[in-house]
Amino acid sequence: MNDPVYESYMGLGPKRMTHWEHWSNPDAESYLTGIDYYAHPRRCRLKLSELYPQLRLPVPETDDPRPRPEEQKDLGKGRWGDSYRDHWQQDIASHRFPDHETMLRFSPLEQGDFTGWQVVVDGDFRSEQVVYERYRKNYPAEWGDKAPEGSPASVGFYNTMFMWPLLVFGYEPFLSICLEPEFDRIMEEFAEINRRVFRAFARLPVNFVICHDDIVLSSGPVCSPAWMRKHIFPRYEEFWSILKDAGKQVIFMVDGCVNAFVDDVMSCGARGIISEPYTDYRSIARRYENCFIAGEGDNRILMRNDRDEIERMVRSMVETGRMSGGYMMCIGNHIPFNVPGEAIKTYLDLSEELAWR
Repeated sequence: MNDPVYESYMGLGPKRMTHWEHWSNPDAESYLTGIDYYAHPRRCRLKLSELYPQLRLPVPETDDPRPRPEEQKDLGKGRWGDSYRDHWQQDIASHRFPDHETMLRFSPLEQGDFTGWQVVVDGDFRSEQVVYERYRKNYPAEWGDKAPEGSPASVGFYNTMFMWPLLVFGYEPFLSICLEPEFDRIMEEFAEINRRVFRAFARLPVNFVICHDDIVLSSGPVCSPAWMRKHIFPRYEEFWSILKDAGKQVIFMVDGCVNAFVDDVMSCGARGIISEPYTDYRSIARRYENCFIAGEGDNRILMRNDRDEIERMVRSMVETGRMSGGYMMCIGNHIPFNVPGEAIKTYLDLSEELAWR
């Protein structure tokens, strides 16, 4: 029997719409379970998994207490879940190179090992085998080189292509050099690193590869369609072909409003897209029969904690969900620490009641 999440990824339309939620809200966990997350993180998460299994959240191995936010030092970089950040990737990247000339001389292949670089996926990329061994240990040995049939087993990669120069150089420095002729070599070297990554992923016992690249803002594209079709989309098509030849499906994850590039992403071989509520999901559902789509829910609505407004949102999401067998319920712009627990409960309970095909 196929897992309902597998059926959603594949557009097979399970009767109950499944969830994919971006979750980092410990206070809501305490509210939903009645168990203090900070005092008993394991007990709290076990109870949450019992009450809301659709969240599919990992359970901590121990019940060791965790420091409360007010007991921690505010490191000035914002809060994520139960702790404060001590850095922004962009701050680090923007001070990594002293000038344009140094950036344009940089060789990703000569560097190879990005351990400690704060590029989200830090690590050694000097060979396919090194990448493979790092990821293979995350899956049961008994699976061999093939995931169970009907399983949603997956691997994710944050730097599918666009994120590499953005995170290595920093947002504004990247934009300041991306039109220079010398930049072509840099992008080809990043592409060679990713060939190693995707060849390694093709050997993993997974059925899905979740490829992340923030190629848009909430207002639309960062770079022009012409630039994207030169530097990014041909690489997607190449990398995803490697995966598809190995029997794996690609799910594309992107922040912002991806309307302008949906057709490019889908033509490169994606099974579907998870994005944010700025994206027009009904348009995607109309154009691509039973493709995977998720991210239509909006945390700004949850923040207002108005039951009637939340119900209107859920009913609208369900209407879209009935247009595509691949639709998943998802608050696309995240459920961070400051979303009221009461609003989250309303959303989850209404979804349980209404999100059926």
